[in-house]
Amino acid sequence: MALASVRPAAPDDAPLIARVQRTVWTSAYADMLPPGAVAGFDEAAVAGGWADPIAAGAVWVATEGDALVGFCAAGPATPDDLADAGGAVPDDAGSVAVVAALLVEPRWGRRGHGGRLLVEAAAALRTAGATRAVAWVPERDTASRRFYERAGWDPDGTVRTLDAGGRPLREIRVDGTLDLEFRPEPSLDDLDLPLLS
Repeated sequence: MALASVRPAAPDDAPLIARVQRTVWTSAYADMLPPGAVAGFDEAAVAGGWADPIAAGAVWVATEGDALVGFCAAGPATPDDLADAGGAVPDDAGSVAVVAALLVEPRWGRRGHGGRLLVEAAAALRTAGATRAVAWVPERDTASRRFYERAGWDPDGTVRTLDAGGRPLREIRVDGTLDLEFRPEPSLDDLDLPLLS
């Protein structure tokens, strides 16, 4: 395996981030998204949409050798991210972050890129004053749900249903700590234990 690392995204990473997003949407999420979302995916427009989050320092990219293989976008949570079913927002809302996206291109999966991305984003969010974070995960995305579970992030009982072009997309909210450590080489004894602690 080539050298793997995570770094803050730079402006010229935007087209590569859009490519990773398209690849994940057309593979892992193809049966969850409406056909038009994938068929009409405009990489140039999506890349342009990443300009502001990248400039704000809210995006990190995973690389392996010279290849950009994944990304994470995270920042302060909005009231919509945090509200319960009745619309109430928790008392600590001002110190809660949201992981808005964490995607790794499938052919680069199971190499620790997602874990490194989450750990680096968590460290930056802690430095910015966040005490915990949430993420919304499609209910049918079992791989992502297992990933967050290994990180110690658990469903908090809140669900939402989005209108994905006429196709309902049910998401669950997971909640977890930002105090994470990446362990890159688990031993045989670790096979049934979390890779993130």
